[in-house]
Amino acid sequence: METVAFRMMLNPGMREECERRHREIWPALVDALHNAGVRDYRIFLDEETHHLFAILSRPAGHTMDQLPALEIMRKWWDHMADIMQTAPDHTPLQQSLVPVFHLP
Repeated sequence: METVAFRMMLNPGMREECERRHREIWPALVDALHNAGVRDYRIFLDEETHHLFAILSRPAGHTMDQLPALEIMRKWWDHMADIMQTAPDHTPLQQSLVPVFHLP
């Protein structure tokens, strides 16, 4: 399993809405993420900077690169575009994070 971490940006004042939407995550989206190999996906918020820190695990044979082509993924990104920073096509702006320490 590989661990992947990245950062996104939530619009100010959108914490509760972000939490609500994720509590109500669509079952079809959960299935798509699991089918792509996404495991143990977590998102944390830095309330001072509005940065979202995401971390997930995925196996060697994952298909996460195919997620943007799925209709359910595109719909989720459209659904989230009003509360976070996105590209014009509503893809969340993400910055990969580089691992610097691991305590097994």
